[in-house]
Amino acid sequence: MRLPRFTALLAVAALALTGCGGTPSEEDPAAASSEGFPRTVEHAMGKTEVPARPKRVVALDASFVDATLILDTPVVGYTDYRSINGKLPDYLGDDRTTYGSEAQAVGTLAEPNLEKIAALNPDLIITAKVRHEKLYDQLSKIAPTIMSETTGPTWKDNIRLEAKALGEEAKAERELSSYEKAAKLVGDAINAKAGNPTISIVRFVDGPTRLYQKASFSGIVLKDAGLARPKSQDVEDFALEISPERIKDADGDAIFVTEFADEKGVSAKTAAQFKANPLWKPLAPKVHEVPDLTWMTAVGLQGAWVILTDLAKTFEVAAPVKA
Repeated sequence: MRLPRFTALLAVAALALTGCGGTPSEEDPAAASSEGFPRTVEHAMGKTEVPARPKRVVALDASFVDATLILDTPVVGYTDYRSINGKLPDYLGDDRTTYGSEAQAVGTLAEPNLEKIAALNPDLIITAKVRHEKLYDQLSKIAPTIMSETTGPTWKDNIRLEAKALGEEAKAERELSSYEKAAKLVGDAINAKAGNPTISIVRFVDGPTRLYQKASFSGIVLKDAGLARPKSQDVEDFALEISPERIKDADGDAIFVTEFADEKGVSAKTAAQFKANPLWKPLAPKVHEVPDLTWMTAVGLQGAWVILTDLAKTFEVAAPVKA
């Protein structure tokens, strides 16, 4: 059946309007991807204008590599740091290939190579003032550069800072909320099953042995889970250094132990000395060895999820699941 001429003209007009009057994402994906840009981001070194949504990020601190990936943005450059050497670590999972397939090392954390960074043609460089304050002016000549004040205990705020530069504030809040809900579920299950156990964290490094307190990365994860800490670690501080004479300070209902893999093997030697000490003997049955990379170095959401998973396995409760 043929449409009346007037009705047909209306149909043609409607199609034309659909073609030119849709949402930016329907009309032009590139326009949608730049919505909200240019924007100015305030950070530890001042203010930086980001002209368009970044698609090639150089992250000079490992925590910002993780943050970039969790915010679904490609990382093209990173620095080698401790056991992160020559490739993105396994704990990053599928994101290594989805958003990190082009990622290249651009020197070490202590000495980033400016020529290598420039060669990657980044549209955003992100790091921490405590790491690279002296390089800020040089980095800013390569690409818009954002710096947090520090790393470690500020890891959640650092994710939010980068989210502002990427235009991904909503996603950052969703990811953080999902993790925090999972942490509470894991912690509640552990407390119910084990009667509110105290959780101790011990790290053997190439220096004084450390007990990690509530203002450390792993300490924050335990706090998010609502898990109790021994008296020595129930403090809003980073870490307590102990000598062999103070091994008892490491005691808890469950003791999670990591060992930093330094090149000279100093950490392993210190660990062996502690474990051979008679004061360690009553602690040994409560010890759970966990990876240093995820519990200490991976200062970000991916590492936090791994810690929650390790806690769940240890206490045999349900594994954390993203909401």
